[in-house]
Amino acid sequence: MDETEVVVRAVREVGEDTVALELETPPAFDARPGQFVQIRGEVDGEAITRHYTLSSPDVFEPRSNGSSDESEGGAETFEITVGVDPEGDLSPWLADREAGDTVGVDGPYGEAYYEGEESVVLLAGGPGVGPAVGIGERAVADGHDAVVVYQDDAPAHEDRLRALADRGATVVMTDQALADDERVRETLREATGQLFVYGFADFLDAAEEALAESGHDFADAKAENFGPS
Repeated sequence: MDETEVVVRAVREVGEDTVALELETPPAFDARPGQFVQIRGEVDGEAITRHYTLSSPDVFEPRSNGSSDESEGGAETFEITVGVDPEGDLSPWLADREAGDTVGVDGPYGEAYYEGEESVVLLAGGPGVGPAVGIGERAVADGHDAVVVYQDDAPAHEDRLRALADRGATVVMTDQALADDERVRETLREATGQLFVYGFADFLDAAEEALAESGHDFADAKAENFGPS
């Protein structure tokens, strides 16, 4: 899909310095949980683009009459989660959006997405919680098993993570290095399924170490590197 202007439906705080933007699904938008989009905003007259991974379990293109096929489990909006850096060039602008504003969307991109695997093991660091919670919700809704290991000293989407645990998913949150947390090590030793890893480069390095120590091969993971932290 080429870049399209879409309407912001809602912006809400989901953690410390973290917001979720609910965006109208544009025509011909076909994205899977775990993929990312390019978002463009006009900040002080300058066009700025950044990539953000979907944090919703569904996207669904609205029908021409404005309705969506709820029987398919879809939605006429999708969500991205934005970590807000006060010194950043686009994230503070996104956090200030209101319902009815517009942003540019291009995509989706990325190969590290959910394809209906019967069991998923999700490792998320910092902003990686967005795709992790979206995939976890989709997998559980499909009747599949989900394990979420989330490392952050200021966690986001805690309500959705608790809801996932209530629905039978295994959820472990930690503010320690993955390899230093016994709960993480035990969870990973027992976990089976398709591995997904999302986060900044240093988190991916830590995840590779923790996975190796628990008997997993990082090469088997669908991983998305968000770049330097």
